[in-house]
Amino acid sequence: MYSPLAFLVVIAWFPFVFYLFQRFPAQQAVVISFITGWLFLPTIEFPLPGIPDITKMNVTCYSILLVTLVNDVGRVNSFKLGWVDWPMLIWCLCPVLSSLTNDLGLYDGLSSSLDKTMTWGIPYFLGRIYLGTLAGMRQMAMGIFIGGLAYVPFCLLQTRLSFNVHELVYGYADPRTSFMLSIRYGSYRPAVFMESGLMVGIWMMTATLVAIWLWQTRVITQFWGIPMNSLVLLLLITFVLVKATGAYLLLVLGVIFLYAGKWLRTALPVFLLILGMSFYIYQGVTGTVPRDQIEEISLRYTNEERTQSLTFRIDNEELLAKKARERIMFGWGGFGRNRVYAPDWKGDIVDVSITDSLWIITFGINGLVGLVSLTLALLLPPASLFILRYPASTWSHPKVAPAVVLAICLPLYELDCILNAMTNPIFAIISGALSALVLKEARTNRVTGTRSSVARRSLAQARQN
Repeated sequence: MYSPLAFLVVIAWFPFVFYLFQRFPAQQAVVISFITGWLFLPTIEFPLPGIPDITKMNVTCYSILLVTLVNDVGRVNSFKLGWVDWPMLIWCLCPVLSSLTNDLGLYDGLSSSLDKTMTWGIPYFLGRIYLGTLAGMRQMAMGIFIGGLAYVPFCLLQTRLSFNVHELVYGYADPRTSFMLSIRYGSYRPAVFMESGLMVGIWMMTATLVAIWLWQTRVITQFWGIPMNSLVLLLLITFVLVKATGAYLLLVLGVIFLYAGKWLRTALPVFLLILGMSFYIYQGVTGTVPRDQIEEISLRYTNEERTQSLTFRIDNEELLAKKARERIMFGWGGFGRNRVYAPDWKGDIVDVSITDSLWIITFGINGLVGLVSLTLALLLPPASLFILRYPASTWSHPKVAPAVVLAICLPLYELDCILNAMTNPIFAIISGALSALVLKEARTNRVTGTRSSVARRSLAQARQN
């Protein structure tokens, strides 16, 4: 299935990452490695004995870990586990207990745990040890912004001409990006080098939101000699043309949250979203989702087709949640045991469940422990950052703004995970970097003004970073 060029590019990625660490400062090299790998490496899953499959992100993680162990092992040794790290640690280890409690064996549990660690834990860890400063967060924000600009021509071409960029470059098409699935509203939804157009939509949403806030807080006023307002408009137009309509809502929410902080000096809308998502997940776990009310609201504000799709999703999630509650603590483990099976018209036992959402997949496979730990791993760092380090009164400070907009992106990604099941390691890196910021020791700088003590301390820290 995979072309020789795809294998060659993946193999060449190891020395290329080593070169990046020789050419650029460590923070910048990490950002370039991850974002370039995520955007442009081929979608590949090549199995290796005893270790997780080779994928575009696994090869990036392997490369950065190897560089770190060879050239900067002190950075690893300086890592100290903090209270905000526990959710990610539990999330990476819970597959062991899921396998043991379902008699699937220790080997299966360790293998599943290693896969999860490579997908979530290592990106989190690398963000934690490399990007846990305001300067590191600025590098990450700039990387996402530039990555969004880099995707603009590919998105526009694929939207207009429909050709598969991945197939054109690497010689094969990812089967998850079928032609029929790419047709939206009379044109085409680009997948570029990702698994689906929805992934591209979330990426362009994130890049657009970051660009808006970097522009509004004057972190940067121009790039490549082009005024930021023009680049923001270009990203916004491209994002709309990608036609990931669910991501439109995420961008609107993100802008509302940021401007509530800027104008009203409050993070309350962010915390309301976090509470709302947590309550919905609680209802899903307990089987108390108000299906009829949601259907009525959907009919009022959307159309019948979207309402039918939504109610179909809710019905399937309830079916899967009912089975998950039979193994509520640690789930069913792997091998499709979390899914629902029934006889078809021929009498054969077939899978009758459809899983669209990451939360229900997690609940079914890893139970309540896995679901709670993953949710906390994504929501605890930004919530803690806004409560303990940088309240809304500091969000417009140019040195704080990049960290703030990236922190806002995590609840938005969690909201998308309630609707879809798309793993994106960039958000795990952001989570790790935010955790490092939260755990930094408070400094005792004096700042003039009448702000609260937390705000004064935060701005003092911003000036020193």
